Amino acid sequence: MVGVTDLVVYDIAELAVGPGTDEPMETIENAAVAVEDGTVVSVGDTDDVTEEHPPSAADEAHDAAGRAVLPGFVDPHTHALFAGDRSDEFEAKLRGKSYQEILSGGGGILRTVDAVRTADEETLLANLLSQLDVMLEHGTTTVEVKSGYGLDTETELRMLRVIGRADEQHPVDVVPTFMGAHAVPQGMDTDEYVDHVVEEQIPAVAEQGIASFCDVFCEEDVFSVAQSRRVLETGMAHGLTPKVHAEELAHIGGTQLAAEVGATSADHLLHSTEDDVDGLVEAGVVPVLLPGTAFGLGAEYADAGMMLDRDAPVAIATDFNPNCHSHSMGFAQSLACVGMGMTPAEALLASTHNAAEALDLPARHGTLREGAPADLVVLDAPSFVHVPYQYGVNVVETVWKDGERVQG
Repeated sequence: MVGVTDLVVYDIAELAVGPGTDEPMETIENAAVAVEDGTVVSVGDTDDVTEEHPPSAADEAHDAAGRAVLPGFVDPHTHALFAGDRSDEFEAKLRGKSYQEILSGGGGILRTVDAVRTADEETLLANLLSQLDVMLEHGTTTVEVKSGYGLDTETELRMLRVIGRADEQHPVDVVPTFMGAHAVPQGMDTDEYVDHVVEEQIPAVAEQGIASFCDVFCEEDVFSVAQSRRVLETGMAHGLTPKVHAEELAHIGGTQLAAEVGATSADHLLHSTEDDVDGLVEAGVVPVLLPGTAFGLGAEYADAGMMLDRDAPVAIATDFNPNCHSHSMGFAQSLACVGMGMTPAEALLASTHNAAEALDLPARHGTLREGAPADLVVLDAPSFVHVPYQYGVNVVETVWKDGERVQG
């Protein structure tokens, strides 16, 4: 019986399906994909799929004309909601100032905190929606966005409210993370501020009911392992799943903390060891690497090869924020290949299926297998290799979200 479908994309030169058995990414040549009710219902050879789901009978048919199609990118780590401008700090870093020096002088995160506190909710919402527009143009269909530029209960709740509103209004799915433990506000010592986070902010965030995760900047001169554990365990007691910024600037034990508390992900990991990664794999924690951050800081990249050798499900993210101003998961893949030695297939897997795991999304998210959400990206290129290969160029032509055309 011939089926009537919502969308058929056919004559695909290369369809990236999802994790492969023998290769990181399974692909199908001369392929097609059919969609019903926002869900992939058939993938395979163009002749086979279009015989069962004729393009002429579909609500929308798209001739890929020898282009590549891949799952929408999942960006599992951003600080995309902010106000103000910190481009002068880019110049300061080029003149030799370190991240910590800029922060200790009232710049960095604390400067953005001042800007966010004074911005009204509609301004913040407009800012975030404009950032999501650019991400969508570059093929991102799901993105995690953290709070953390409030550092007080009122502003943190306002940020999360804006993130929730953006999720309702924008085609990109937005996953909200609470990160009150992002820095220590001026006028408070660290222990005093941790008390404020666990006694006031987290209960209020849980009552608000928007955030899914609780993250903490476990780092030298920011939050110690003991302080970070207290934040994460309090978050868990209030129904928030833990995430950890770990081993970005120094090795202090944040990766092992992520394993011990069963975090969904441990992120950055520039200074993580083999034992750290073994702990993540054993605990089922996804390592999220942020090559754009290392690029922007002029730092050594995380050791992706060491993690892949241990069969860790490596994910990559943009870390889009005022200190790492790149919206593009394609550029993150270029840096993952050139800076961390990943293959294009490994980088694509890290930007789709593995990135979805870093956000605890249901099975098949970040793939184009039957039963997956119909988040499709058509490239103006014949292969997914062109995503990292054409660095500095956006090769995304058309995007569908849940089977609806949202770009191109």
